[in-house]
Amino acid sequence: MVVAKMGFNLEEWYAHKLQGEIILKYAGSISSDMITHALETIEENPQLRKERLQTRKKVYNVFVECMQNLYHHVDAPPSGLSVGGSPNFGIVLLVHDGSFYRVTTGNFILRSKVNFIKDRIEQLNSLSDEEVRLLYRDILGNEAISEKGGGGLGMLDIVRKTGNKLEYFLYPYDGEHVFFSLDVYIS
Repeated sequence: MVVAKMGFNLEEWYAHKLQGEIILKYAGSISSDMITHALETIEENPQLRKERLQTRKKVYNVFVECMQNLYHHVDAPPSGLSVGGSPNFGIVLLVHDGSFYRVTTGNFILRSKVNFIKDRIEQLNSLSDEEVRLLYRDILGNEAISEKGGGGLGMLDIVRKTGNKLEYFLYPYDGEHVFFSLDVYIS
């Protein structure tokens, strides 16, 4: 995890993330129509069609989880930021880079949510594969549903499916907002 100093530049961050073979890139309003279009785009991608079925499924499923997290947890961006007036602005990238695929999401969150997100990801990143599996089963067995519609399974499912730690970055933007960036690597 990286916490940057004030002065975060969204354009520089975006340009830095555009490394590798871009399968999908999007910056704008995160809506159900946008998600449907993004999923169709990656299903039809020639690079992904060449991959083994297991890899394609993993990329698709992780992408879906990342999009659902973005859709359900995006906060309105800072009012002075020019992002087309979207109250649910987010960025999503799917990149093929050598031996892995990377799903990157980015969105603004309120500073009041930083500790919760940081603690949740750090907790997940500290678990062994076996602990991830057991926690997943436990949550499924409890059938608890949050106000956002899930049982807290999104990020846990990503860790479970990829077998990798979540890479995240928190970039302070102003007194109220932080830009949250998540990178998920799929082998």
